[in-house]
Amino acid sequence: MGRIRLQLIPDATGPTLLDTVEELAEPGSDIVTDGWAGYAGLPKRKFCHTISRHDQAVGENLLPHVDLVASLLKRWLLGTHHGAVGHHLLQFYLDEFVFRFNRRTSSSRGLLFYRLLQQAMVHPPVPVADLNP
Repeated sequence: MGRIRLQLIPDATGPTLLDTVEELAEPGSDIVTDGWAGYAGLPKRKFCHTISRHDQAVGENLLPHVDLVASLLKRWLLGTHHGAVGHHLLQFYLDEFVFRFNRRTSSSRGLLFYRLLQQAMVHPPVPVADLNP
C-alpha cells in the first residue's frame, strides 16, 4: 500500500465526493470504489472508475486498504488521543495521521524532524483563534 490522503468533507453526497476526488487525485487516476451511485460521475470528470464487487477473489472485504487505514486511524485516535478530538480540529488530526502514515517505512527517520522544521519555517504561524473557529 502506498501513500494516503484524508480530508474532512461536509457530507457524503455524490457532488461532494466527486469534487473531493477531483481535488485530491490526478485526472486519469483509477478510482476504486464500492458500487454506490454517488461515484457514477467519475468517468465524466476524467477518472477511470473501477467498482469492487463481492466475488470469490475479493470476498467480503471490498476495499481492504480503506478498511485498514480506517482501522489504524480509529485505533490511533482512541489510543493516542483517548477519543478527545474536537470536530473543529479533526482535519489537523487527519493531517498528522497522514504525515505519520506516509512516512511509516522511511529509511531515514532522522529526516522527519528536519522536514518538519522545514515546513514550520515555510508556513506562517497559525493563531490560536484560528484553531478554535
